[in-house]
Amino acid sequence: MVTHKRLYDLALEAREKAYCPHSGFAVGAALLTKSGKVILGCNIENAAYGPSVCAERTAIFKAVSDGEMDFEAIAVCGAPQGQEPDSPCPPCGICRQVMSEFCDKDFPIILFDPEEGTKAYTLEELLPLSFSL
Repeated sequence: MVTHKRLYDLALEAREKAYCPHSGFAVGAALLTKSGKVILGCNIENAAYGPSVCAERTAIFKAVSDGEMDFEAIAVCGAPQGQEPDSPCPPCGICRQVMSEFCDKDFPIILFDPEEGTKAYTLEELLPLSFSL
């Protein structure tokens, strides 16, 4: 069983592969599928900014392209490149909306809190009025 702490540690590892020459802000994500696989993602920037992709979407899109569409949890961490994360790094609005396409409202999003360690929030807490068809 993958614990929330282990998932967060894997997100830290994924963060090391971030390509962020424009913002200098490195983000990693570790997505746990219901089949037990862990899919890693990092942010990948582009000078035009629009083609950039966040770590969370990288992990989700990798999973979907591999046939995995049932997700258990995701851990996210971010901080300026070369620094250890020292505060929560919640997913952006676009990533939250993508999560709402594939995940239930109670889907755990694991963030780091310096006073509480790893802490899980539900997708509904972070995106209370999601758009859906």
